[in-house]
Order: sequence, then structure tokens, then C-alpha cells
Amino acid sequence: MDLDTVRTFVAAADAGQFREAAAELAVTQQAVSKRIGALERNLGVRLFTRTPRGAELTIDGQAFLPHARELLRVAERAVASVRTGRRPLRVDIIASRGAASGLMRGFHQAHPEIDLDVLMLLDIETAVTAIRSGEIDASFRAVAAPGRPLPEDIESVRVLDEPLQLLTGPGHALAGARSVTVAQLAGHRIWMPGIVRGSEWAAYYADLVAEFGLTIEATGPNFGSDALLDTVADTPALATFMGEHTRLVWPSGHGLRRIPVTDPTPVYPHSLLWHRDNPHPALATLRAHLATTAAGHDAPGTWVPGWVIRR
Repeated sequence: MDLDTVRTFVAAADAGQFREAAAELAVTQQAVSKRIGALERNLGVRLFTRTPRGAELTIDGQAFLPHARELLRVAERAVASVRTGRRPLRVDIIASRGAASGLMRGFHQAHPEIDLDVLMLLDIETAVTAIRSGEIDASFRAVAAPGRPLPEDIESVRVLDEPLQLLTGPGHALAGARSVTVAQLAGHRIWMPGIVRGSEWAAYYADLVAEFGLTIEATGPNFGSDALLDTVADTPALATFMGEHTRLVWPSGHGLRRIPVTDPTPVYPHSLLWHRDNPHPALATLRAHLATTAAGHDAPGTWVPGWVIRR
């Protein structure tokens, strides 16, 4: 489909007159009529009805208009994606306080000349769909959960293994420990509201429970990190897991403790996902930055589920 005819159709629909559309497009009115006629022949329908006041959309024209606008938006995104500096790099970091947010802040500090759009998508299916459609350029995820391989056109690279820490209140039995082994956590209640069934982090914690016989409870509504911290601080029977790079601030009166977990150290594997044909020039810069600044993975004494991609 000729985009010039689609662009002319949208201009005429917005103006309500072929003459005004011609002025906007800097072509003759005859050229507008010819383009509209060519589009109508291509579609096999009438798009406009001539009236004393100009041109009105037919029912078919009204149905086609939103799709025509989307065609032009897709074309604009395609052109902008290969022009340096024309479009920000759009990256999904899942949550504002997590490790991925810190990685992107480091990238922004190293490359302030690159425009960024940072957004947060909850589940991996949404993120992968957004990558494949060009809505976003990259996403940080743990890949790939059992039975859910990535599509062939999605590339990934492991960029950070984030150690888990135990977070307790001052009255917890392990609050005074300088570190705890995974075996010492058996029998303790680890509370993690907000684990979403089917998510990659749900698969991660399910394997952690199965491997080491832990008790992880995801009961109750998820009121956010502040409510989680309040509850853990006030409830000696509860603890929770938190990534080493998760940035949280709590009142001094809470007396919360962050305790390293050892023998082995469970680490959460963060990977960067992108479409193999994405031409955005800043995407290559981001990947190069992460390759040189992110920590290595599969270090001795650490644990990840067997389904994690080891590269």
C-alpha cells in the first residue's frame, strides 16, 4: 500500500476538504483526488462522499481511518529507529527500585547524550510482545522459565547475578546473624506477597523452595514495599528475601537487618532482552556498556535454577 496515498487520505479526512489537504501536503488538488482515487481502487471501497461543504467520510472511510493513522505511526517509528538521536531508547526495567533501575542509571551517567525512556512492564509476555512490535527496545528479565522459551527473534544476554539477602525485623531469631546459610532458613517463614503466578520470578522462587526445602508464603494482598517493611519490622516470625541491589529506605525505628545468605548464595539472574533486528544505534551502546560494567555470573558458591540461560 502506497503510504503517500494513505497520508493524503488522513490529511483529507482531518481537513474535510481536498483543497485544504492539498495545501497542507503542498500538492495540487488534482493530485489529492488522484491519490484518493488510487487508494479507493486498491481497497475496493468508496472512502469519501462529496458534499457542498467538502468531503465527508463514508462508513468504510471511518472504519479505515484509525488503521491508516496506525500505518503512518508505524512508518514513522521505522524511519526514526534508524536515525541517531531521533527517538529515545525505550527500556523496560520492571520496577523502579530494583537492580535493573540501577544498571540503567549507570548507563545514563556514562552516556548522558543518549535520550532514554524508562518504563515498567509487569510480565514477560507483555515485555516480549512490546519488543517484537517495536514499542520498546529492550527489557530486563530472568530467562527462560521452564516450558516458556523465548521466540527465535528475541536475543538475550545475562548481565547481572544479584545475590539474595534475608531481610528481618529486630525481633527475628536470625536478626543478630552476620550471615545465614540456606540450610538455616529451613523452618522460617519467608513472606513475599506479590509473587505473580506464571511470572519468571515465581518460577525462580518455586525452584528455590523445591531445592532447599524453604517456606515461602505469598499470602495476602500486595500493598507495596512500604507495607512489607512495616510488617516484617513488627512481626518476629516473618522475614523476606530482597535483592542486594534493591534500593529501599525505611524509618530508623524499624531496626531492619539485611543479612547475606551463603552456602550457596541464591542469585537472581538478570538478562537483557532485545529483538535481533532492532536497528536503534543506542541499543548496541547499552549492550556494550553492560558487557563492561555488569558483574559476572555463575560464580562459585552461587545458585540459580537449572532453566536459567547460562550465557
